[in-house]
Amino acid sequence: MRVRLGRVRACVTLPVLLVAGALIGWGAASTLARGSNPPRGKAEYDLYCAACHGPEGRGDEPSAASLPIKPWNLTDGGLMNPLPDEFIHLTIAKSGAAVGLSPLMPAFAAYLSDAQIGDLVAYIRTLAVPARARGETAIGPIYPPNAPVQPILFSHVVHAGAYRINGQYCHSDARRSQYAGLPSVERCMGCHKIVAAEGNPQVKRLRGYWERKEPIPWVRIFKVPEFVYFPHKPHIRADVPCQTCHGAIQTYNQIPAVRGPNLVNDAKNLVGVPARPPQLSMGWCIECHREQNRTRGTKAPLDCVSCHH
Repeated sequence: MRVRLGRVRACVTLPVLLVAGALIGWGAASTLARGSNPPRGKAEYDLYCAACHGPEGRGDEPSAASLPIKPWNLTDGGLMNPLPDEFIHLTIAKSGAAVGLSPLMPAFAAYLSDAQIGDLVAYIRTLAVPARARGETAIGPIYPPNAPVQPILFSHVVHAGAYRINGQYCHSDARRSQYAGLPSVERCMGCHKIVAAEGNPQVKRLRGYWERKEPIPWVRIFKVPEFVYFPHKPHIRADVPCQTCHGAIQTYNQIPAVRGPNLVNDAKNLVGVPARPPQLSMGWCIECHREQNRTRGTKAPLDCVSCHH
């Protein structure tokens, strides 16, 4: 009886083990098969990007060694993570010149569809170390429709976003006067005598103003009425971020200019329709002062003569 039971157990156990082994083998084969599929966008990267940026994205490929401006290191998360997807997409589609960088980065819109470029952007994101955190990447548009065209395409996305240059380095008067001021051509050239000194048309324009000893005729964007006194100095001392008044400037290639009093908004308030005050209008400033006093315990003034005197 014992022998028979042992034989029965063996007859039952063997098929079970065979089936289990087959399932495990199939699962392992499926996993290997899935792992063998390249990530989305890698094929496009290998074909169009690796020749200059290198197979790992470090920008150190020998073929790019002779270029006056070296390809970006796509593995540098500190540099790449703040860039909006639109910025990278536009750079690939229409060349570096489309975002104020060097045209040595060619346009690939003739060879890649929007969907393929989107896959390529997604793959480039995977190269960055550390990986981007939630909310770290800015959201466009980098060219708002109401932004004036400047004589030089100065990209805040690159300077304030990717390279995190403090706004007070360029607008150095903000912490000590009423006006924020603009950087002199000399201050700009302090970097660009070396950085992108050759190969970028925007830097070439900058150099032209430098050599002619001319100021850059920037188009003014932010301006309060003449009867308003707005000093930057106390706001900087109160640690009010520039973005509070000027918007997310580190996400723009051109800064939008819709600010200040709005006749439609004023008309709504006159007829009793509640309307949130637009930025850089008196109501908006007063609401901000009240909020700062309530949440931070500051003493932002609410009387008229602080701003109208």
